[in-house]
Amino acid sequence: MKNEEQLINNIIGQLGGIKKMLAEKRDCFSVLIQLKAVKSSVNSLTSKFIANNLENCLQFSCQKDRDEFKKILSELTKI
Repeated sequence: MKNEEQLINNIIGQLGGIKKMLAEKRDCFSVLIQLKAVKSSVNSLTSKFIANNLENCLQFSCQKDRDEFKKILSELTKI
């Protein structure tokens, strides 16, 4: 969970930086680069969240279900 909290704090910082860039009327390319970085960070957070929480749910499932969910998780985390 600590790692997820750090990712959230990083995303908040990135968004604050973008807000400042927009207020300063920075060039479009620079803003887009930062937006792309935020998107990547959110995707990383999403993958970690799914992985951490799905594993908790799976601990009470039968082995066949766990194997199937792990295949699905593997695909989802490629986002």
